[in-house]
Amino acid sequence: MISAVDSSVILDVLADAPAFAESSMVALRQCAQEGRLIVCETVIAEVYPAIADPLRFNELLSDWQLDFVPSTVESAVTAGTMFAVYLKRAGVGKRAHVEKKRVVADFLIGAHALVHADRLIARDRGFFRGYFKDLTVLDPSALPGGTH
Repeated sequence: MISAVDSSVILDVLADAPAFAESSMVALRQCAQEGRLIVCETVIAEVYPAIADPLRFNELLSDWQLDFVPSTVESAVTAGTMFAVYLKRAGVGKRAHVEKKRVVADFLIGAHALVHADRLIARDRGFFRGYFKDLTVLDPSALPGGTH
């Protein structure tokens, strides 16, 4: 089983977020026992500022058994396709797509997981399931003992 990991799950643990750190760590451990954990370049770019040290960041990847799997043209095109759907739903000419609701990074992470993994570990709240219908999402807060 290959599990892609969303930035928010890693950042929950790094920041020791009171509402989410424990359930995110449980999900990471569970999924690591069940197979491989992977991240894409978007996740690395979003998480790196929390550490801001190349050596420590590489240690994090190694210690947490997070493998970097680069995006492909297929996953990038899938992300662009779903981002276009999002922009259309937001309405052409409206400012909704300019404001910080969803950014292309969210679509890159979802598409990467869809193409390169069996599931995505993410605090979903419906977004990934709404745009990536065939993507299995494991929400750490939905696990036993998780915070909703």
